[in-house]
Amino acid sequence: MKQLSGLILILFFAAFQGSAQADTSFRLLRILKGDIVHFTIDNLDNIYVLNNQNQVKKYNANGDSVAIFNDIRKYGRASLIDVSNPLKVLLYYRDFATVVMLDRFLNPVNTVDLRKENIFQAKTIAQSYDNKIWVYDEVENKLKKIGEEGKLIQETPDFRLLLDQSVNPVKIADENQYVYLYDSTKGVYVFDYFGSLKNVIQIHGWKNLKVNGNYIFGSRRDTLYRYEISSFLYDEWILPAELRSATVFNFSNSRLYALRPEADGKTTGIAIYTLRR
Repeated sequence: MKQLSGLILILFFAAFQGSAQADTSFRLLRILKGDIVHFTIDNLDNIYVLNNQNQVKKYNANGDSVAIFNDIRKYGRASLIDVSNPLKVLLYYRDFATVVMLDRFLNPVNTVDLRKENIFQAKTIAQSYDNKIWVYDEVENKLKKIGEEGKLIQETPDFRLLLDQSVNPVKIADENQYVYLYDSTKGVYVFDYFGSLKNVIQIHGWKNLKVNGNYIFGSRRDTLYRYEISSFLYDEWILPAELRSATVFNFSNSRLYALRPEADGKTTGIAIYTLRR
């Protein structure tokens, strides 16, 4: 009986130590509170917030409000905010197949109506390395690049011919000379800038997927993941209790951003953590 009791104590303290070690991976820096529906971050740690009034607000890395986009009457709520280039922000309005381009002060500088190029169904878009627009045409099953004037620059072959199947990308990213298309059921398709398929990364079922440098970040249920593209290695973190109610995650190389309900149940906040391994 003494041996059994000792074993139970050892297991208890081991479990406690493991839990404490997991929790030390997340250190809370601050919380940005407000009326927040969705958000994203750029490579300078600026935060772009979409609120219930369909406004887009920009906060700097210290949490100070620095800009606001108020022209909300024409298109309503943006479906996607692309800030891969902080000097040129893209707002995508899926119902209108329209991209609104903003400067770093969130002033409108251009509008691209994809319907003029006969693109009527496109779930997602992304900014290209040369400040053009990547868009996946769901009707033609092609990845297309559109210029600032709204004209087609290049396109891939029909994916049904290229891959023997159609894809349904929920995320496009242009990073380190490759274009990544993420289909949550089929994986991450990696193309070069000439439209040649280079790889298919077997990542499935992740939410909040983000390509950042040599890493792909994402979440699934109560776990965060980081996949290193060059080494094919995964890291994972079990979420602490206070983050399991979060609805949106975003990532930089050393920080985790989580949109979660606040204790009052009426407001939301973006909790910013350092993320250590």
